[in-house]
Amino acid sequence: MQTIDFSPFYRSTVGFDRVFNRLDTLVGQEAKTYPPYNIERTGDDTYRISIAVAGFSNGDIAIETKENNLVVKGAKPAETAEKTREFLHRGIAERAFELRFQLADYVEVHGATLEHGLLHLELKRELPESKKPRTIAINAGSQPSLEDQSVN
Repeated sequence: MQTIDFSPFYRSTVGFDRVFNRLDTLVGQEAKTYPPYNIERTGDDTYRISIAVAGFSNGDIAIETKENNLVVKGAKPAETAEKTREFLHRGIAERAFELRFQLADYVEVHGATLEHGLLHLELKRELPESKKPRTIAINAGSQPSLEDQSVN
């Protein structure tokens, strides 16, 4: 696997260490192919992650967010002896999975729905008021005008 050395950037930048640490962790991760998923932009600050989870129900899936990480885990309960199924062909995997997503600052999960074998996660970027642009009013100076000056 190819590795990238970010050390030259550390010498000439200040405050960007988190960016390079994130890139280091993303380069080291293997590409996940199961279950398949889509990431789409649905608006200026809204996103949707759709994960194909055929055979899983609400109780089989766990979604956690911590700091800027989103983790989606799925696992079917172990089959008991009385519920053992005999497959002639098994095309739906139903195997356990764990997907990890790195979220940008201020992106939060606003909801999750499971319909037609797809798990939809709705995400939204919400900047706090202190980070939003604001307009600064310009006050007029107290320069006297001609009308304010009286001539005797």
